[in-house]
Amino acid sequence: MTDLAARRLAVQRLIGDPFESAVEAVRWLGAVQAQDYGGAKWALGQRTRGASEAGLDRLFDEGAILRTHVLRPTWHFVVPDDLDRLLRLTGPRIRGGLAARHRQLELDLPTIARAGAAFEAALAGRKALTRAEMGAALTAVGIRPDGQRLPHLLLCAELDGVVTSGPRRGKQFTWMLFDDRAPRAAGFDRAEAAGDLVRRYFRSHGPAQLQDFTWWSGLTAAESRAGIELAAADLASEEIDGKRYWFGAGAERAPKADRRAHLLPNYDEYLVAYRDRSAALHPDHPLGSLSSFGSILSNVVLAGGHVRGTWRKGFRRGKVEIEVSLLGDLTPAERRGVDEAAKSAGRFFDPGT
Repeated sequence: MTDLAARRLAVQRLIGDPFESAVEAVRWLGAVQAQDYGGAKWALGQRTRGASEAGLDRLFDEGAILRTHVLRPTWHFVVPDDLDRLLRLTGPRIRGGLAARHRQLELDLPTIARAGAAFEAALAGRKALTRAEMGAALTAVGIRPDGQRLPHLLLCAELDGVVTSGPRRGKQFTWMLFDDRAPRAAGFDRAEAAGDLVRRYFRSHGPAQLQDFTWWSGLTAAESRAGIELAAADLASEEIDGKRYWFGAGAERAPKADRRAHLLPNYDEYLVAYRDRSAALHPDHPLGSLSSFGSILSNVVLAGGHVRGTWRKGFRRGKVEIEVSLLGDLTPAERRGVDEAAKSAGRFFDPGT
Protein backbone atom coordinates (compact mmCIF):
# COMPACT_ATOMS: atom_id res chain seq x y z
CA MET A 1 0.00 0.00 0.00
CA THR A 2 3.07 2.29 -0.01
CA ASP A 3 2.36 3.52 -3.55
CA LEU A 4 -1.29 4.20 -2.68
CA ALA A 5 -0.26 6.22 0.37
CA ALA A 6 2.24 8.26 -1.65
CA ARG A 7 -0.31 8.98 -4.36
CA ARG A 8 -2.79 10.29 -1.79
CA LEU A 9 -0.12 12.43 -0.14
CA ALA A 10 0.63 13.98 -3.52
CA VAL A 11 -2.95 14.59 -4.66
CA GLN A 12 -3.79 16.15 -1.29
CA ARG A 13 -0.67 18.35 -1.61
CA LEU A 14 0.99 17.08 1.53
CA ILE A 15 3.98 16.45 -0.72
CA GLY A 16 4.89 18.24 -3.93
CA ASP A 17 3.89 21.81 -4.74
CA PRO A 18 1.70 23.38 -2.02
CA PHE A 19 -1.32 25.53 -2.74
CA GLU A 20 -0.73 29.27 -2.95
CA SER A 21 -3.69 30.04 -0.68
CA ALA A 22 -5.84 28.20 1.86
CA VAL A 23 -8.91 29.15 -0.18
CA GLU A 24 -7.44 27.25 -3.12
CA ALA A 25 -6.82 24.26 -0.83
CA VAL A 26 -10.44 24.17 0.39
CA ARG A 27 -11.77 24.56 -3.15
CA TRP A 28 -9.60 21.68 -4.39
CA LEU A 29 -10.56 19.33 -1.55
CA GLY A 30 -14.26 20.25 -1.83
CA ALA A 31 -14.87 20.30 1.92
CA VAL A 32 -12.50 19.96 4.88
CA GLN A 33 -13.79 18.47 8.13
CA ALA A 34 -13.52 21.20 10.76
CA GLN A 35 -15.26 20.53 14.05
CA ASP A 36 -11.88 21.28 15.64
CA TYR A 37 -11.33 24.76 14.25
CA GLY A 38 -7.67 24.94 15.27
CA GLY A 39 -6.88 21.51 13.88
CA ALA A 40 -8.62 22.24 10.59
CA LYS A 41 -6.58 25.41 10.19
CA TRP A 42 -3.40 23.37 10.59
CA ALA A 43 -4.72 20.88 8.00
CA LEU A 44 -4.88 23.76 5.52
CA GLY A 45 -1.60 25.21 6.74
CA GLN A 46 0.30 22.04 5.83
CA ARG A 47 -1.01 22.24 2.28
CA THR A 48 -0.49 25.98 1.74
CA ARG A 49 2.70 27.88 1.06
CA GLY A 50 3.67 30.30 3.85
CA ALA A 51 0.42 29.85 5.81
CA SER A 52 0.05 30.96 9.42
CA GLU A 53 -2.67 30.52 11.98
CA ALA A 54 -3.27 34.27 12.10
CA GLY A 55 -3.62 34.37 8.32
CA LEU A 56 -6.19 31.57 8.37
CA ASP A 57 -8.13 33.42 11.09
CA ARG A 58 -8.26 36.51 8.87
CA LEU A 59 -9.56 34.54 5.89
CA PHE A 60 -12.23 32.96 8.06
CA ASP A 61 -13.35 36.22 9.63
CA GLU A 62 -13.51 37.86 6.20
CA GLY A 63 -15.74 35.03 4.93
CA ALA A 64 -13.32 33.73 2.29
CA ILE A 65 -13.68 30.35 4.01
CA LEU A 66 -16.90 29.34 5.78
CA ARG A 67 -17.41 26.72 8.50
CA THR A 68 -20.79 25.05 8.55
CA HIS A 69 -22.58 21.70 8.67
CA VAL A 70 -22.46 19.95 5.31
CA LEU A 71 -21.81 16.37 4.06
CA ARG A 72 -21.96 14.13 7.16
CA PRO A 73 -23.68 16.13 9.92
CA THR A 74 -20.48 17.71 11.17
CA TRP A 75 -18.58 20.95 10.65
CA HIS A 76 -16.67 21.49 7.41
CA PHE A 77 -14.69 24.31 5.84
CA VAL A 78 -16.07 25.22 2.40
CA VAL A 79 -15.64 28.13 0.02
CA PRO A 80 -18.70 30.39 -0.39
CA ASP A 81 -19.20 29.65 -4.10
CA ASP A 82 -19.62 25.93 -3.41
CA LEU A 83 -21.88 26.05 -0.40
CA ASP A 84 -25.35 26.43 -1.91
CA ARG A 85 -24.96 23.51 -4.33
CA LEU A 86 -23.43 21.31 -1.61
CA LEU A 87 -26.29 22.01 0.77
CA ARG A 88 -28.95 21.34 -1.84
CA LEU A 89 -27.24 18.04 -2.62
CA THR A 90 -26.49 16.75 0.88
CA GLY A 91 -28.83 18.69 3.19
CA PRO A 92 -32.07 16.72 2.64
CA ARG A 93 -30.41 13.37 3.38
CA ILE A 94 -28.74 14.74 6.52
CA ARG A 95 -32.04 16.19 7.70
CA GLY A 96 -33.73 12.84 7.14
CA GLY A 97 -31.10 11.08 9.22
CA LEU A 98 -31.78 13.43 12.14
CA ALA A 99 -35.54 12.82 12.27
CA ALA A 100 -35.45 10.36 15.19
CA ARG A 101 -33.24 12.63 17.26
CA HIS A 102 -35.51 15.57 16.53
CA ARG A 103 -38.50 13.64 17.79
CA GLN A 104 -36.62 13.04 21.05
CA LEU A 105 -35.90 16.78 21.28
CA GLU A 106 -39.53 17.66 20.43
CA LEU A 107 -38.46 19.52 17.30
CA ASP A 108 -41.16 19.11 14.69
CA LEU A 109 -41.13 20.73 11.25
CA PRO A 110 -43.23 23.77 12.27
CA THR A 111 -40.89 24.46 15.20
CA ILE A 112 -37.83 24.17 12.96
CA ALA A 113 -39.43 26.56 10.46
CA ARG A 114 -40.31 29.05 13.21
CA ALA A 115 -36.75 28.89 14.53
CA GLY A 116 -35.38 29.60 11.06
CA ALA A 117 -37.64 32.62 10.77
CA ALA A 118 -36.54 33.85 14.22
CA PHE A 119 -32.88 33.53 13.25
CA GLU A 120 -33.54 35.34 9.99
CA ALA A 121 -35.22 38.26 11.78
CA ALA A 122 -32.51 38.49 14.45
CA LEU A 123 -29.69 38.54 11.89
CA ALA A 124 -31.26 41.09 9.53
CA GLY A 125 -29.05 44.05 8.71
CA ARG A 126 -25.83 41.97 8.35
CA LYS A 127 -25.69 41.21 12.06
CA ALA A 128 -23.39 38.49 13.42
CA LEU A 129 -24.66 36.80 16.60
CA THR A 130 -23.10 34.32 19.01
CA ARG A 131 -24.73 31.04 20.02
CA ALA A 132 -26.08 32.59 23.23
CA GLU A 133 -27.58 35.47 21.25
CA MET A 134 -29.15 33.06 18.77
CA GLY A 135 -30.64 31.19 21.73
CA ALA A 136 -32.07 34.44 23.04
CA ALA A 137 -33.71 35.02 19.65
CA LEU A 138 -35.52 31.70 20.06
CA THR A 139 -36.61 32.47 23.62
CA ALA A 140 -38.08 35.75 22.41
CA VAL A 141 -40.52 33.88 20.14
CA GLY A 142 -41.36 31.16 22.66
CA ILE A 143 -39.03 28.38 21.45
CA ARG A 144 -36.99 26.65 24.15
CA PRO A 145 -33.24 26.63 23.36
CA ASP A 146 -32.29 24.32 26.25
CA GLY A 147 -30.05 21.26 26.03
CA GLN A 148 -29.37 20.10 22.48
CA ARG A 149 -32.35 21.92 21.01
CA LEU A 150 -30.39 25.06 20.12
CA PRO A 151 -27.49 23.23 18.41
CA HIS A 152 -29.93 21.18 16.36
CA LEU A 153 -32.02 24.18 15.38
CA LEU A 154 -28.85 25.99 14.29
CA LEU A 155 -27.78 22.90 12.34
CA CYS A 156 -31.16 22.79 10.56
CA ALA A 157 -30.91 26.49 9.74
CA GLU A 158 -27.48 25.86 8.23
CA LEU A 159 -28.67 22.85 6.21
CA ASP A 160 -31.68 24.85 4.99
CA GLY A 161 -29.45 27.69 3.78
CA VAL A 162 -30.79 30.23 6.26
CA VAL A 163 -27.59 30.91 8.22
CA THR A 164 -23.88 30.18 7.97
CA SER A 165 -20.71 31.13 9.81
CA GLY A 166 -19.86 34.73 10.60
CA PRO A 167 -16.63 36.29 11.91
CA ARG A 168 -15.36 35.25 15.32
CA ARG A 169 -16.04 37.56 18.23
CA GLY A 170 -13.04 37.01 20.45
CA LYS A 171 -12.98 33.24 20.90
CA GLN A 172 -16.69 32.85 20.16
CA PHE A 173 -18.10 31.83 16.80
CA THR A 174 -20.99 33.72 15.26
CA TRP A 175 -23.69 33.14 12.66
CA MET A 176 -24.82 35.42 9.85
CA LEU A 177 -27.51 35.15 7.22
CA PHE A 178 -26.50 32.84 4.39
CA ASP A 179 -27.19 35.55 1.81
CA ASP A 180 -24.78 37.90 3.57
CA ARG A 181 -21.90 35.43 3.24
CA ALA A 182 -22.45 33.21 0.19
CA PRO A 183 -24.05 33.47 -3.28
CA ARG A 184 -26.97 31.33 -4.38
CA ALA A 185 -26.39 28.90 -7.24
CA ALA A 186 -27.98 30.01 -10.50
CA GLY A 187 -29.54 26.59 -11.03
CA PHE A 188 -29.47 23.13 -9.54
CA ASP A 189 -29.61 19.70 -11.13
CA ARG A 190 -29.17 16.96 -8.55
CA ALA A 191 -27.57 14.41 -10.86
CA GLU A 192 -25.11 16.97 -12.21
CA ALA A 193 -24.25 18.15 -8.71
CA ALA A 194 -23.58 14.56 -7.61
CA GLY A 195 -21.39 13.98 -10.66
CA ASP A 196 -19.44 17.14 -9.94
CA LEU A 197 -18.86 16.15 -6.31
CA VAL A 198 -17.72 12.67 -7.40
CA ARG A 199 -15.31 14.25 -9.87
CA ARG A 200 -13.87 16.62 -7.30
CA TYR A 201 -13.52 13.97 -4.62
CA PHE A 202 -11.62 11.43 -6.68
CA ARG A 203 -9.47 14.12 -8.28
CA SER A 204 -8.45 15.50 -4.87
CA HIS A 205 -8.52 12.34 -2.72
CA GLY A 206 -7.90 9.46 -5.11
CA PRO A 207 -7.05 6.73 -5.56
CA ALA A 208 -10.11 5.86 -3.49
CA GLN A 209 -12.94 3.36 -3.55
CA LEU A 210 -16.64 3.96 -4.07
CA GLN A 211 -17.26 3.18 -0.38
CA ASP A 212 -14.80 5.91 0.56
CA PHE A 213 -16.75 8.48 -1.42
CA THR A 214 -20.12 7.42 0.00
CA TRP A 215 -18.68 7.70 3.53
CA TRP A 216 -17.17 11.13 2.85
CA SER A 217 -20.15 12.60 1.01
CA GLY A 218 -23.09 10.94 2.75
CA LEU A 219 -24.69 10.17 -0.64
CA THR A 220 -26.20 6.77 -1.33
CA ALA A 221 -24.20 4.09 -3.13
CA ALA A 222 -26.63 4.26 -6.07
CA GLU A 223 -26.28 8.02 -6.40
CA SER A 224 -22.51 7.70 -6.07
CA ARG A 225 -22.33 5.08 -8.84
CA ALA A 226 -24.46 7.30 -11.08
CA GLY A 227 -22.09 10.19 -10.30
CA ILE A 228 -19.11 8.10 -11.39
CA GLU A 229 -20.85 7.42 -14.71
CA LEU A 230 -21.46 11.14 -15.23
CA ALA A 231 -17.86 12.01 -14.33
CA ALA A 232 -16.31 9.07 -16.20
CA ALA A 233 -14.57 11.21 -18.82
CA ASP A 234 -12.54 12.94 -16.08
CA LEU A 235 -11.75 9.82 -14.05
CA ALA A 236 -9.61 6.72 -14.36
CA SER A 237 -9.60 3.54 -12.30
CA GLU A 238 -7.46 0.54 -11.55
CA GLU A 239 -7.62 -2.58 -9.45
CA ILE A 240 -5.31 -2.63 -6.42
CA ASP A 241 -5.20 -5.77 -4.25
CA GLY A 242 -8.52 -6.90 -5.70
CA LYS A 243 -10.32 -3.59 -5.06
CA ARG A 244 -11.41 -0.96 -7.60
CA TYR A 245 -9.91 2.52 -7.03
CA TRP A 246 -10.85 5.74 -8.83
CA PHE A 247 -8.75 8.86 -9.35
CA GLY A 248 -8.46 11.90 -11.58
CA ALA A 249 -7.61 11.11 -15.21
CA GLY A 250 -4.05 12.16 -15.99
CA ALA A 251 -3.00 12.27 -12.33
CA GLU A 252 0.76 12.01 -12.03
CA ARG A 253 2.27 9.06 -10.22
CA ALA A 254 3.83 9.97 -6.89
CA PRO A 255 7.20 8.59 -5.78
CA LYS A 256 6.91 5.07 -4.39
CA ALA A 257 8.57 6.12 -1.14
CA ASP A 258 8.56 9.58 0.41
CA ARG A 259 10.14 9.63 3.85
CA ARG A 260 8.82 13.07 4.72
CA ALA A 261 7.02 13.26 8.05
CA HIS A 262 3.82 15.13 8.88
CA LEU A 263 2.03 16.01 12.09
CA LEU A 264 -1.56 15.72 10.95
CA PRO A 265 -4.36 17.26 13.04
CA ASN A 266 -7.37 15.32 14.21
CA TYR A 267 -9.81 14.53 11.41
CA ASP A 268 -7.35 15.43 8.67
CA GLU A 269 -8.68 14.66 5.19
CA TYR A 270 -5.79 12.24 4.63
CA LEU A 271 -7.46 9.90 7.14
CA VAL A 272 -11.07 10.93 7.76
CA ALA A 273 -12.01 11.09 4.06
CA TYR A 274 -11.79 7.30 3.63
CA ARG A 275 -13.82 4.47 5.05
CA ASP A 276 -10.93 2.09 4.33
CA ARG A 277 -7.91 3.65 6.06
CA SER A 278 -5.62 0.63 5.78
CA ALA A 279 -3.32 2.36 3.28
CA ALA A 280 -2.22 4.76 6.02
CA LEU A 281 -1.34 2.03 8.53
CA HIS A 282 2.19 0.78 9.05
CA PRO A 283 2.42 -3.02 8.63
CA ASP A 284 4.20 -3.37 11.99
CA HIS A 285 1.70 -1.28 13.94
CA PRO A 286 -1.97 -2.34 13.87
CA LEU A 287 -4.78 0.15 14.25
CA GLY A 288 -5.38 -0.62 17.93
CA SER A 289 -1.83 0.12 19.03
CA LEU A 290 -2.00 3.92 19.14
CA SER A 291 -1.08 5.53 22.43
CA SER A 292 -3.39 6.92 25.08
CA PHE A 293 -3.35 10.21 23.14
CA GLY A 294 -6.20 8.90 21.01
CA SER A 295 -7.12 7.03 17.81
CA ILE A 296 -6.26 7.14 14.13
CA LEU A 297 -8.50 10.22 13.85
CA SER A 298 -6.57 12.05 16.59
CA ASN A 299 -3.42 14.10 15.96
CA VAL A 300 -1.14 11.58 14.26
CA VAL A 301 2.48 11.41 13.19
CA LEU A 302 2.98 10.26 9.60
CA ALA A 303 6.25 9.01 8.15
CA GLY A 304 6.23 7.85 4.55
CA GLY A 305 2.44 8.21 4.53
CA HIS A 306 1.97 5.76 7.42
CA VAL A 307 0.75 6.44 10.95
CA ARG A 308 3.74 6.10 13.27
CA GLY A 309 2.49 7.77 16.42
CA THR A 310 0.48 10.62 17.90
CA TRP A 311 1.26 14.17 18.98
CA ARG A 312 -0.18 17.06 20.91
CA LYS A 313 0.47 20.76 21.18
CA GLY A 314 1.06 22.72 24.34
CA PHE A 315 2.63 25.96 25.46
CA ARG A 316 5.60 26.44 27.74
CA ARG A 317 6.88 29.87 28.73
CA GLY A 318 4.81 31.41 25.95
CA LYS A 319 6.20 29.15 23.24
CA VAL A 320 4.60 26.33 21.31
CA GLU A 321 5.74 22.90 22.45
CA ILE A 322 5.06 19.71 20.50
CA GLU A 323 4.96 16.39 22.37
CA VAL A 324 5.27 13.23 20.27
CA SER A 325 4.48 9.62 21.23
CA LEU A 326 5.83 7.09 18.72
CA LEU A 327 4.78 3.57 17.79
CA GLY A 328 8.14 1.82 17.64
CA ASP A 329 11.48 3.06 16.37
CA LEU A 330 12.02 5.42 13.45
CA THR A 331 14.98 5.50 11.13
CA PRO A 332 17.37 8.46 11.55
CA ALA A 333 15.88 10.02 8.39
CA GLU A 334 12.35 9.61 9.72
CA ARG A 335 13.35 11.16 13.06
CA ARG A 336 14.78 14.16 11.24
CA GLY A 337 11.51 14.39 9.32
CA VAL A 338 9.47 14.41 12.52
CA ASP A 339 11.73 17.12 13.97
CA GLU A 340 11.21 19.25 10.84
CA ALA A 341 7.45 18.66 10.97
CA ALA A 342 7.38 19.81 14.61
CA LYS A 343 9.31 22.97 13.71
CA SER A 344 6.86 23.63 10.89
CA ALA A 345 3.91 23.28 13.30
CA GLY A 346 5.60 25.65 15.73
CA ARG A 347 6.06 28.27 12.99
CA PHE A 348 2.42 27.96 11.96
CA PHE A 349 0.96 28.35 15.43
CA ASP A 350 3.58 30.86 16.60
CA PRO A 351 5.49 32.65 13.82
CA GLY A 352 8.04 33.78 16.41
CA THR A 353 9.04 30.17 17.13
